[in-house]
Amino acid sequence: MGKGSAVRRPAPGTPAGGGRKAAGALAILAGRVSRAAWKSLAVLLFLALWEVGPLYLAGPSTRVFLPPLHEVLAAGVKLVQSGQLQNHLQASLSRSVSGFSIAVVSAVTLGLLIAWYSWLNSFLNPLLELFRNTATLALLPVFTLLLGIGEESKITIVAYAAFFPVLLNTIAGVRTVDPLLIRAAKSLGLNSFRLFQKVILPSAVPTIFTGIRMAGTSSILVLIAAEMVGAKAGLGYLIVNSQMSFLIPDMYAGILTVSVLGLLVNLLLVSLERHFSRWRTAVGSTS
Repeated sequence: MGKGSAVRRPAPGTPAGGGRKAAGALAILAGRVSRAAWKSLAVLLFLALWEVGPLYLAGPSTRVFLPPLHEVLAAGVKLVQSGQLQNHLQASLSRSVSGFSIAVVSAVTLGLLIAWYSWLNSFLNPLLELFRNTATLALLPVFTLLLGIGEESKITIVAYAAFFPVLLNTIAGVRTVDPLLIRAAKSLGLNSFRLFQKVILPSAVPTIFTGIRMAGTSSILVLIAAEMVGAKAGLGYLIVNSQMSFLIPDMYAGILTVSVLGLLVNLLLVSLERHFSRWRTAVGSTS
């Protein structure tokens, strides 16, 4: 055949190639959507049961104490419109963030020192074990008597509850650092500060963040319990006050807000962990 009758192959970037790329992108998107739907299915079924159960499966007396989901959401909308939910949420968040920040800074600092200096570990370990095995809520009356029912007692008990998960995971994270990395860094002439900054902290970040995530959850739970005992604002106060006032939908709206808040805090901490652990992903992708 002549040159003019030769078979021409489609050049790269033609609609055929673009169609394959679009089909691949759609397949990836469909896979992600299906995985997200599967992960959300249990929650959606629970919410559907919450809506249908009180209406069709429970008796009138039970429906008073377990209202359907739409009544709870309507009560939450009313609380938002009146500004009550925002005020209680702001009070709880300010206490939780303050106590949590104090706990993270002090626990990470002390954990690094304990893990690095064996004499400090042997000195403080018995005392730390004593307080670690004491239930946080058992000390709530002590904090209330010493600090009153104001903000100080709430922030202190949150800091106490969040302190030990971060401390123990910081110690474990430092002790699991590869000794070869430490020896290599020392052979390169790094001083103690640079060794902590460049080797120990980055290697211990995933374990430390595991403790931080545990502390974030426990700090919220302990704060809600503390606000139920003695407070004039906060989500715990909203829940117990609604229960005592027989505003059952408002009570469930407060409980639902606590659940959503805990989920958002966990997602925030997971994103922060991924941000500070990006170097691990980069190293793993190059190997």
